Amino acid sequence: MKKKVLVLLADGFEEVEAVTPIDYLCRAGVEVTTAAITDSLIVKGRWGGLKVTADITLAEIAKQGTGGWDAVILPGGMPGAENLAASKETGALLKDMAADGKLVCAICASPAVVLSPLGLIKGKKFTCYPGMEEKAKEGEWSDKRVVVDGNIITSRGAGTAGEFAIAIIKKLLDETAAKKIADAVLL
Repeated sequence: MKKKVLVLLADGFEEVEAVTPIDYLCRAGVEVTTAAITDSLIVKGRWGGLKVTADITLAEIAKQGTGGWDAVILPGGMPGAENLAASKETGALLKDMAADGKLVCAICASPAVVLSPLGLIKGKKFTCYPGMEEKAKEGEWSDKRVVVDGNIITSRGAGTAGEFAIAIIKKLLDETAAKKIADAVLL
């Protein structure tokens, strides 16, 4: 059965951290759906030049439940991560996904700003953008570029987005699929 991943987008998201995983996962044959956390399907990137039309809104996802998704990805960037954290619907979805043992993947500020307040990195190793670990109330911070601890995958920032995407592919599919994509993109 084809794996399905949900990418949550909030205004102010870091473009590279969203687009790179979307691209690599699609290349690996994973079905990727983008969801805007607001009522508008148009989501603006952090730097203002990129506007993405999401496939669906988070409100529509909430009606469907988490059963159909194998993973959720949270790009970072500010104020994107803060906007994700402020969304009660985002928090509820993430808690449900984690409780169901689905992959919860966050990069840059999102591990500290979104996952930590929800208790999702408690007792887990994680990484995030340098300095943001101070905002995390729990979890064991690592300076590694990507950290996988159970069903939680975290990464540091835009410069690690490719490695982050490959770690997700490896966990969702297998080592062979991950290596094939890494080789194809010259990572």
